[in-house]
Amino acid sequence: MSAYHTIYAVVRQIPVGKVATYGQIATLAGMTGQARLVGYALYRVTDSLEVPWHRVINAKGEISESPFRHGDDHLQRTLLEQEGVQFSPEGKISLKDYLWQPELDSSFEF
Repeated sequence: MSAYHTIYAVVRQIPVGKVATYGQIATLAGMTGQARLVGYALYRVTDSLEVPWHRVINAKGEISESPFRHGDDHLQRTLLEQEGVQFSPEGKISLKDYLWQPELDSSFEF
């Protein structure tokens, strides 16, 4: 399995209404310290892959904005809000409230 496919397999496990950080996904995928690789992989996601890329945020609880995402920064926030994730007035997500904790989720499989 390629690194990207491993990352996608982990991201598919994030439940609706929860988020994970790039670093967390890297660690769960067996690629500790490769948060940037997770970002590269998610940038390449197409609709046909059915990967909930929008549930991955940075360690500050923010959407990592990029001029290369062609408006997807706004889309990411909209998708998260549709799942019940709330943002602070500063645009942050409470990791205390919304961070996915797979060790507490018995359905996590890899």
